[in-house]
Amino acid sequence: MNPNVTWRGVYPAALTQFNSDYSVNIPATLDHLDAMMEAGVHGFIMLGTCGENNSLEPDEKIQILKATVEHVNRRVPVLTGVSELSTARAARFAEKAQAAGVDGLMVLPAMAYRSDRRETIQHFRTVAKASDLPVMIYNNPVSYLVDVTVDMLRELADESSIVAVKESSDDIRRITDVINGCRDRYIVFCGVDDLALESFMLGATGWISGLVSAFPRENRMLWDLAQEGKWEAARGIYRWYTPCLHLDTKVKLVQYIKLAAQECGYGTETVRPPRLPLVGPEREEILAIVRQAIRTRPRASK
Repeated sequence: MNPNVTWRGVYPAALTQFNSDYSVNIPATLDHLDAMMEAGVHGFIMLGTCGENNSLEPDEKIQILKATVEHVNRRVPVLTGVSELSTARAARFAEKAQAAGVDGLMVLPAMAYRSDRRETIQHFRTVAKASDLPVMIYNNPVSYLVDVTVDMLRELADESSIVAVKESSDDIRRITDVINGCRDRYIVFCGVDDLALESFMLGATGWISGLVSAFPRENRMLWDLAQEGKWEAARGIYRWYTPCLHLDTKVKLVQYIKLAAQECGYGTETVRPPRLPLVGPEREEILAIVRQAIRTRPRASK
């Protein structure tokens, strides 16, 4: 493990806020970051799935990163998602992200094409070499159909800039397998909201969360209780939180999380097409879950 990289704790997969005409709303995006920093988050992942990376133009992505880096001013680490159609595009974006001042990269496999083992490893190696920034591998075979296995992580262990893995395979056993197979080579982040407490118990030292955008204080509360070994209290928070955390695992997670955040007073639910705001019974179902959580939120967070 690189001793100079100390990523740990709660890292929101931050939302990108839009105006009613779908243009990027930088001030609203930064206001939301402020609210989450006030609640005690430990860092940010910009331009992930929740940040609608693939709905943004290249210049918009860099505009968001520059504004975020300047605004956060090194109070916490700022990482960016790297989600592109080709390895070359991903490498170019990594270079531009470094120039924008970010602290690290969260790299996804190339989008659209389902790469095999050899191609996947080459993609991560190439992007890692494109900048001097530390890299987190984002493993989400459920959504992207490419699984970065423990064996592949062992093969990539000689790439010194690859320092962390966001584990979103939806298989809680993978946390232990990564730690057993790679020892302390990688910082391990939980990337599935409704597997967070289980992941902490098994040794994950970070959590990249979606629902923290709606419930930042409660999210941090759960993290703190787990780190203190107060498992009974942590379970109570987790059981309250889990109906909302399930929303992070759905196809429309971005719409669900933005609606939840809006309901909690953070930003708006506006998304960029092809995503559309929720309507009808689906919207009412999500609102019911979120409003129940708001009504019954843990007393200590009020």
